[in-house]
Amino acid sequence: MTKGTYTLVLSVPTSITITVGALGERTFPAGWYAYTGSAFGPGGFSRIDRHRELAAGERDTRHWHIDYLLGSPDVTLETVFRSPGADRECAIAQALPGEPIAAFGASDCRCDSHLTHVETRDVLVDALADAHDERE
Repeated sequence: MTKGTYTLVLSVPTSITITVGALGERTFPAGWYAYTGSAFGPGGFSRIDRHRELAAGERDTRHWHIDYLLGSPDVTLETVFRSPGADRECAIAQALPGEPIAAFGASDCRCDSHLTHVETRDVLVDALADAHDERE
């Protein structure tokens, strides 16, 4: 099973407010979001398949902060970037342009956030192409 670091690129066409587990109610302005995660557990990159299932409405179980955002019908999972074998989760999350969403996806590290928001897709995709090894 391939393991590594990944980043999901999400489209949110209009501002939404959702409850994100223990983080509570959060408002996500319209724009583009990048969520960077680690796939070093037993399933490796199969975690990405799980994220896709949530985004498609084929799965209801929510374990992580990103699950609540992906489970919103107003959010589209646009693309995924991966770095097989590389443990770069925090470094990539910290280096991305845009506004970090406070405490999102960073409960097991010292980062402020693993989710960032930008208004322009190209700025985000260009930064991710430089940070990761592959694009799905």
